Amino acid sequence: MNLPSENLSRRAALSKAGFLAGAATISGALSVNAANSGPENSGGAGSFVLCLNTATLRGFKMSLVDEIELAAKTGYRAIEPWIDKIHRHAADGGSLKDLGKRISDLGLVVESAIGFAQFIVDDDALRAKGLEQARLDMDAVAQIGGRRIAAPPAGATKEPGLDLRKAAERYRALLELGDQMGVIPELELWGHSKNLRRLNEAVFVALESRHAKACVLADLFHLHKGGSGFEGLRLLSGAALPVIHMNDYPAQPLPDEIDDSFRVFPGDGVAPLTDILRTLHATGGRNVLSLELFNREYWKRDAVWVARTGFEKMQAAVAKALG
Repeated sequence: MNLPSENLSRRAALSKAGFLAGAATISGALSVNAANSGPENSGGAGSFVLCLNTATLRGFKMSLVDEIELAAKTGYRAIEPWIDKIHRHAADGGSLKDLGKRISDLGLVVESAIGFAQFIVDDDALRAKGLEQARLDMDAVAQIGGRRIAAPPAGATKEPGLDLRKAAERYRALLELGDQMGVIPELELWGHSKNLRRLNEAVFVALESRHAKACVLADLFHLHKGGSGFEGLRLLSGAALPVIHMNDYPAQPLPDEIDDSFRVFPGDGVAPLTDILRTLHATGGRNVLSLELFNREYWKRDAVWVARTGFEKMQAAVAKALG
C-alpha cells in the first residue's frame, strides 16, 4: 500500500509523527526506566507502566469508585476505566473533578479510557452524532484527569470496504477535537471487525491522518484474532503505541472462532509475551500495559484475587522479558 508523495521525506514524516521505532531517543528510554523504578512506584516495570483496564472487573458489578480503590490496593499505578461508568458516576450525582482528585490521591493515573463513539462511520448523520458523543466522552475523561481515550471502529465492524483514506480524514477530525478537549484519541484495531481488523490498517490510517498526536491502541488478543501477528510491532516507536491491552490466549479455539471470553492472564496462554515485551522495550518510549480480560471463569472468583493475580502475572512477564 503506497503512501502519496509529500513535501517531507518519508522518513522525516514518519519520525515527526512518532511512528518510526528509531524516533525515540536512548536518553528518553533511560529516563523512563529511572522514573518507574524503585519501591515508590511498584506499579511500574522498567520502561512499562502496569495499568488495570476495568473490563477485567466488569463481571463483579462494582462501582467505578470501588474499581479504582481496588486497582490502587492491588499494586497498579494506572487505571483505564470505561466511559459508561464515568458517565454513570456523574449521573448519580458524583463530581468528576472530585473523582479525579480521589484517583490522584490514591497514586493512580488515568492513562486511558474506553469509549465507543462512532466517529469513523460512512453515514454523515451518525458520524456527526459520534463526534458529539466523543466530545462528551472526552470532557468526562478530562475532568477525571485522563490523558487518552480509545477510538475503535465502532459502527463500522460488520460490512467491509471502509475507505481507509476517508477513515484517516475522520480520525484527524477526532484528533483535532481531542486537541480542543485535552484528550488524545488512540486509534484502536479490533480483530473481529471487518474494518481496522489488522495492525497495518490502523497504522496506515494513523499515518494518513498527518497529525502529530496520532497513535494506535493495540491489544494482544486482537492482534492474534485479526491475524496481524506481532512482528510488525518492531517497526513502531513507543510514542506510536502508548497503550497496549495486555492478555493472553490459549492455542484453541483458532483465531476465526476464538472470542473475548477466552482471554487469560498474561503467561497462562501461548502468546509470545517475552518476544513482544522485548520488542516493545527495544523501540523505546513508555508503554502502558493495561490488563483487559473478559474471562467469565475469573468472575466466579474474588475480585481482589483477579486484580492482584493480573498485576503479578504482568510483573512476572516483564521480569522474564527484561531480566
